[in-house]
Amino acid sequence: MKRIIQLLSCVLLLSALSGCESTQQIIKTIQENYPATAVGGQLSTSDIAAGLKQALEVGAQNSSNQLSALDGFFKNAAIKILLPEEAQKVEKTLRDLGMGSLVDKAVLSLNRAAEDATKSAAPIFLDAIKTMTIQDALGILKGGDFAATNYLKTKTTSALTSAFKPVIQQSLDKVSATKYWGDVFTTYNKFATNKINPDLSGFVTDKAITGIFYQVSLEEQKIRKDPVSRVTDLLKKVFGSKEAQGS
Repeated sequence: MKRIIQLLSCVLLLSALSGCESTQQIIKTIQENYPATAVGGQLSTSDIAAGLKQALEVGAQNSSNQLSALDGFFKNAAIKILLPEEAQKVEKTLRDLGMGSLVDKAVLSLNRAAEDATKSAAPIFLDAIKTMTIQDALGILKGGDFAATNYLKTKTTSALTSAFKPVIQQSLDKVSATKYWGDVFTTYNKFATNKINPDLSGFVTDKAITGIFYQVSLEEQKIRKDPVSRVTDLLKKVFGSKEAQGS
């Protein structure tokens, strides 16, 4: 049964944030490919199916809640959105001119926009991964530690970018990030020979998606390495069973 825990852990990742419409199909495929380990002992198919659904809900809520919360991006050093590299000289110049607060407001607004947009990111991400086939799923099940995360990056980044950008733009407008950004570069351009005019919504969209995939990778590692840490009795039964862990 240790093998099925590994398989189910991967299933959780590749299906993260999904509506679980293919849960039974995935379970059936696992049973067909791994008949000796798919279901046994105290764990029934219905237990596994229900556990998968609950685990997916937990994973979705964990990612969404953490990133969309106040300071979800801003106070997370791993994903905090800063001014782009080419704009670092802008920040230094403005701070030297005593305008550091303007830069601080701009940076805060970028992160608030990402946090705001993340509230509506889950369903967009869901739509992007629903096209995965069972064959794709089985390939990911046998992959490395970040197989699901890397697969999603490869297959969905372009579509997510197209879908996220208008949401990000609306979020930027909502928190006045566009105004602050414009103020920063308008002020800088008064003193600069080479003017800077970056695509703000595109920049924040890329950073927001990077942050989302970072969070997915964390969830992947938790699911793979600590399945017994699930938060409901059923999940403890499915993922914490001594028999399931091969003891």
